[in-house]
Amino acid sequence: MKGIAIGLSNNSIEILKRLKKTEFVKDIYIASSSKDDGMETAIIQVQKPREILLEKWQEIDLIIFIGSIAASIRIISSFLTSKDQDPGVIVIDNKCSKIVPLIGLHQSNTQNIACQIASLLDGEIIETSNSNAQSFLNLDAFGNQWGWKRSGNIKDWSNLVIKQGKNEKIFCKQLSGNSLWKTSESGEIINQIYQEETEKPNTTFHVSIFENHKTTWHPPVLWIGIGCERNTSKELIANSLNNFLKSKNLSHRSIAGFATVDIKKDEKGILELSEEKNLPIKFFNKEDLSKIIVPNPSNIVQKEIGTPSVAEASCLLAAGEESKLLLEKRIFKNQSGAVTIAVAESKNQYNPTHGEIHIIGSGPGDISFITSNTKKALSRCTVWIGYKMYLDLIKPLKRSDQVFIESKLTQEKERCSKAIKLAEEGIKVALISSGESGFYGMAGLLLELLQKIKKKYRPYFEVHPGISSLQLAAAISGAPLMNDFCSISLSDKLTPWPLIEKKIEGALLGDFVIALFNPQSIERNWQLKSAIDLCLGSRQGDTPVLIARQVGRKNQSIKFFTLNNFPFKEVDMLSVVIIGNSQTTLIDEIFLTPRGYLQN
Repeated sequence: MKGIAIGLSNNSIEILKRLKKTEFVKDIYIASSSKDDGMETAIIQVQKPREILLEKWQEIDLIIFIGSIAASIRIISSFLTSKDQDPGVIVIDNKCSKIVPLIGLHQSNTQNIACQIASLLDGEIIETSNSNAQSFLNLDAFGNQWGWKRSGNIKDWSNLVIKQGKNEKIFCKQLSGNSLWKTSESGEIINQIYQEETEKPNTTFHVSIFENHKTTWHPPVLWIGIGCERNTSKELIANSLNNFLKSKNLSHRSIAGFATVDIKKDEKGILELSEEKNLPIKFFNKEDLSKIIVPNPSNIVQKEIGTPSVAEASCLLAAGEESKLLLEKRIFKNQSGAVTIAVAESKNQYNPTHGEIHIIGSGPGDISFITSNTKKALSRCTVWIGYKMYLDLIKPLKRSDQVFIESKLTQEKERCSKAIKLAEEGIKVALISSGESGFYGMAGLLLELLQKIKKKYRPYFEVHPGISSLQLAAAISGAPLMNDFCSISLSDKLTPWPLIEKKIEGALLGDFVIALFNPQSIERNWQLKSAIDLCLGSRQGDTPVLIARQVGRKNQSIKFFTLNNFPFKEVDMLSVVIIGNSQTTLIDEIFLTPRGYLQN
C-alpha cells in the first residue's frame, strides 16, 4: 500500500512512529511549522503539507492526518477531484482517541483501514457513512474483501448506493464466485435474482465473469490455457487474449491465472504477460495433460510435445474439478509468432496473493483480554472461522459485513482446510482459537498444512499472540510462574500416555512448576489421578495446587488445594491446574514461586 501520514503538530510524533510500523503507511511527515531541533529527521521528514501533497497526490492511495479535521480539510480541498480517483483520507486526533475516515470510504477501502487502525491504537472510530450506520453493504467496495474486481461507471455504482440509502430494494444476480457474503448481516439485506428471473433495472448489480452489465463484481475464476510457437511476442499473446475474451463478453478482471505445458517455463512472452498482469502461471507436464479429454486434440502437437492438447488441457487442469471449458481453443498468428488460447471456468476462485490467514488467539474469554494487534487482525478479516463457543465470546467485535463459519470442537483439520481454501480464493480469514493459538491451539495444525503447499502458491499468514488461560490463572492467583515452569496436556488423544508420563517425570525431576491443560473429561477420567499420584511420589503432600476454572469468563473460579487433598470431581476441560514446585508457597491466598531476589 502507498500511504503517508502527516502530523500537524509535535504532539503527533509518537503516533506517526506507530503508524510507520503498519502496512498502511510508507512515509511519515511532520508539518515544517512544527519542527523541533531534537526531532529524528532521519525517520520523520519535515515539509509543508501542501508541498507533500503536490508531490505525492497522484501516486498515493491513503493519507492519514494527525491533528485537526478542519486543518486537514483545508489542506486537501484544492486537490480533490472525484471519489474514484482521490486517495483515502483518515484524520486521527493527537490522543488517538478518535479516528475519522473522511474521504474514500468505499473506493479506497478507507473505512476498513480506519477500523483496523482504531483497533490497533485502542481508539474510537467515528463513522459518518450511511452504509455503516444502517448496516448496509458497501455495494461499490465490498467485493474487494472477497477477492473480486469491479467494473462499471462510478456514477452507476453511486446511484446504487444512493438508492440503497433511500431504503430502495437492491438486487444481486450472482453467476460465479464465492457466495458466503450473502450470509453476512449486510448481505442478507440484498435481494437475490436467480438465473431464470427478470432483472430489476437500475437497482441490480452482478457478480459474474461477463462484461455486459453496468455494475459488476468479477470473481477470479477464469483460467487461460496458452500454447505458442517459440519466441511468440507478448504483444501477440496479449492482444489475441483481449480479442478472444471480448468476442464472448468475458472480463479480463475475472482471470485467475495462466496455464501451459512445463516446457514453456522459459517462454518470454508468457512470462512477461504474467508479470505485467500480476497473475500466476501453472505449468503441467505432458503426462498430466495427456490424461485430459478435450474437444480439439491435435496430432501435430502430439508429435511435437507428446500430448494432444496444451491450451485446452492446461486450462482445465488449472481450473480443477467440476470446471468447464468456456472457450475452445483458437489459434492467432502474425509475423511475430502464433498462439493458441482456450478458457476454462473454475468452480472456485483463485487469488492467493490477495488472500490472508490470521491465526488468532482470542484470549481466555473476556474481550478485555484480547490484544490490540489481535483486534486489528479481526477487523481486517472478512471471514472468521472457529468453534462456536469461541466465536460467541468475541461476537461483539464483529461488523455486519463480516461472516462467521462455525464448527464443532473436534473439527480442527476441517477448520484449517477451510481457512486455507478461502485464503487461496483471495479472502482474508481469521482462524480463531481461545487463549493463545500457539498453545495447544490451531496455529500448529494450520502451519503443518501450509507447509504442504509450495511457497509461491501459499497465501500470506500471520500468527497473532494471545493471552493464555494459564497466564490469566497465574495473574489472578499471585505469581506461581515466577521461576521455571512447564505446561503439559493430559489429553492422550494425540500423544500416547507413556510419553505424557515421561514429560511429567522430567518436570518433577527438574523441579518445574507444572501447569496441566485438558486435565479431565467424562471420557478421560483416570489420567489426572495418575498425574497427581506421580507428583506425590516426588513432592510433599502439602505442595500447593491451584484449580482455575472458566478464567476470564462469567463463571470464573479460583480454588487452592494441596496434592494430598486434591478434589478430582471439581476438575473438567474448562479447568487449568497449576502444581507448585518445592519453593512455591501459599500465604494469605497469594500463590507464589519466589525467584530468589530476597536471598541475595
